[in-house]
Amino acid sequence: MTKKKRWRLIACCMIAVLALVGCSSGDKSEQPLIVAQGVDATMLDPNMHSETTTANVERQIFDPLIENAADSQFEPALATRWEAISDTVWEVELRTGVQFHDGVEFTADDVKYTIERILDPSKNSPQAPNYNSIVRVEVKNDHLLHIHTEEPYPVLPARLANLRIVPKHYVEQVGDERFKREPIGTGPYKLVKWDKDEQVVLKANENYWRGEPEIKEVIFKAIPEAASRVMALQAGQVDIAVNIPPHQVEQVNKSGKAAIVAVPSTRFLLAQFMMHEGSPFADQRVRLAVNLAVDVESIIDNLLGGNATPMTQTLSDLDFGHNPNLKAYGYDPERAKELLAEAGYADGFRFTMLAPTGRYMMDKEVAEAVKSQLEAVGLQVDLKLPEWGVYVDQIMRKQIEADMWLIGWGNSLLDAEGTLYTWFHSGQRFFHYDVGQARNREVDALLDKARTSLDASVREQTYHQALALIHADVPWLLLFQQKDLYGVSNRVDWTPRSDEAIILYNAKWK
Repeated sequence: MTKKKRWRLIACCMIAVLALVGCSSGDKSEQPLIVAQGVDATMLDPNMHSETTTANVERQIFDPLIENAADSQFEPALATRWEAISDTVWEVELRTGVQFHDGVEFTADDVKYTIERILDPSKNSPQAPNYNSIVRVEVKNDHLLHIHTEEPYPVLPARLANLRIVPKHYVEQVGDERFKREPIGTGPYKLVKWDKDEQVVLKANENYWRGEPEIKEVIFKAIPEAASRVMALQAGQVDIAVNIPPHQVEQVNKSGKAAIVAVPSTRFLLAQFMMHEGSPFADQRVRLAVNLAVDVESIIDNLLGGNATPMTQTLSDLDFGHNPNLKAYGYDPERAKELLAEAGYADGFRFTMLAPTGRYMMDKEVAEAVKSQLEAVGLQVDLKLPEWGVYVDQIMRKQIEADMWLIGWGNSLLDAEGTLYTWFHSGQRFFHYDVGQARNREVDALLDKARTSLDASVREQTYHQALALIHADVPWLLLFQQKDLYGVSNRVDWTPRSDEAIILYNAKWK
């Protein structure tokens, strides 16, 4: 029996049992809060991945230096104070009395170790570009350090809000591979067990520096099929479920067991072109034709229930640096055919498209709609839908076995730096933007200027210029910026965020 079928059967049985015998609430404080995501975590090491679903699990185990609050304001976490004492030096004062889960005290050495670990080329951390402005971490005493940057770097506090600190003594003791599976941190929950591809079980940290969480046990379950997540939610066996299909919103709201919470999101979905020499996608006309062939508005209306807006760029409208002057490419299949003919592909061509299933809202259905619309203008699309872990592994190793691939991105930094430098700077490029050395140098210069300027208005205008150049190159198939649809049990008091971060320390039973 497949995992999807097993979850469907389990959820149906849950509903039947509850309908027959009812359900006793018992002592809520002792009940686990269960979160259903579409995929499992790929690891529990906070420094060696760049996935939201994995972060949602490990962020319960670890703490950042600075808290990025729901209103985008910075609040103290493991750091109690941070300030620029010169253009290139930040002083960070750390909280005293904090312990890791094994009772060892948290100190500045752990912060220094965490940053240096991410930047170590032998570790191959996908987070390294986020911190490559740092040239040195100087420990002044156990609870004070200076972070030296190569040039002025005004967004460092935002970066530190995404830096979750690992224990130097423990990682050195157990090694990287074991740490990925059996981590300890300073966070509100401790790892109990991880049943790979099934669930992660966490228990409250009774010695947490903020105070012990009200909810004593948390379980993250991987339920790939959205319909099964909905059934489990209605059966009372799941308390929070992500990526609820729009056509099931009314069903959940009428269930009496849960309600849908819709949140404007930084998450967008696009397809990345592989533009290597000899590929049809190396031609800008082909890339534009693909965009013109896809009716994004129709996908939003028919698959997403209107819970998205067409993308105009690789920043959400919640991000600093978003360029309001850019427009979506639009839908014009006849012009798409003309551009393909001009590029020498009047009869189309065959290519492979890769897309995940279960990770993003209606991702499989969106990929199938894109395939159908591209085939309507004469292209032949071989659509592959690998399991999420396999998919992520290809991306992380930059060994993507496709010509075009669907990916979502959510910018937790809420600043253009968090997307543009990682995606488009030739020295740090995480994805595959490459349209020639001259244009790359032009984009590089703009991104370097924006990330080091201390003048917010200069940064904003510089990002606008870079985005306009990138938009003209058409390096992706732009799809949509979505709203996140969460199903939340009526017995839980919890508020979702626009950056998709699931933070459970403040969750409560009603």
